[in-house]
Amino acid sequence: MRATGVRTTNRSKLIIHALLIVGAVLMMIPFVWMLLTSFKSLTESTHVPPVIIPKSFNFDNYSKAMVSLPFKTFYFNTVITTAAKTIGQLFFCSLAAYAFARLSFPGRNILFILCLSVLMVPGQVFIIPQYMLMKQLGWIDSLQALIVPGLFSVFGTFLLRQFFMTIPRELEEAAKLDGCHYFGIYWRVIIPLAKPGLVALAIFTILWSWNDLLWPIIVNTSMDKMPLSAGLAYLQGEHFTNFPVLMAGSILAVWPMILMFLFFQRYFIEGIALTGTKQ
Repeated sequence: MRATGVRTTNRSKLIIHALLIVGAVLMMIPFVWMLLTSFKSLTESTHVPPVIIPKSFNFDNYSKAMVSLPFKTFYFNTVITTAAKTIGQLFFCSLAAYAFARLSFPGRNILFILCLSVLMVPGQVFIIPQYMLMKQLGWIDSLQALIVPGLFSVFGTFLLRQFFMTIPRELEEAAKLDGCHYFGIYWRVIIPLAKPGLVALAIFTILWSWNDLLWPIIVNTSMDKMPLSAGLAYLQGEHFTNFPVLMAGSILAVWPMILMFLFFQRYFIEGIALTGTKQ
């Protein structure tokens, strides 16, 4: 009976791993296709039936993409806006999460539910009010318009709040006995213990900011104020698109995110796994 149970368990693990491998391969197909297309000629990219592997790898598409667009400016704008949003979310969201997780004040749960209700509203609903606000502040076509609306998020607050609730309260009580005030407990006790959750939020914020397309196109018009995601849209023509050059530009835009995930995937998975283990 025991041997039968072991065989059943091994068979189940084999099926699960097979399904995961199939899913991983399916998710990799668009990235592989993008990479191969970036080395094709224009004729090969539009050929029917599709040409999967190019006859000769054309590296000129990357130089054409670099010449067609000011990639240095795009990279600078993207790095600045992404860094500012990430730092802002880590600070403001962690403060709000600490208040919701550790401080007792009237209407805390009701206020938290109201904040969560924002997640039920599509983000497109806020575009017009945000645009009008940026216009009144005189921030249209500026980096401030890209940064300020992304300094705080309800999702980040929820993520960190759930993580903070897993930290033992005994540590907080010991800090109070030592005379530590609320901000001191937040900075010296909670934050050092919440590094996996903070890293997970940082990765989410970086990915969201790096890939943000709709808002930059709406709020900015100048080429020198565009991030990578919006700048790449200029490679797509109204009547004609050079797909190999477009795919080469996309590769130049996404490789930092791929490297970041490869280096920090352990912290990312740990942060997601530990979040929400305590209600």
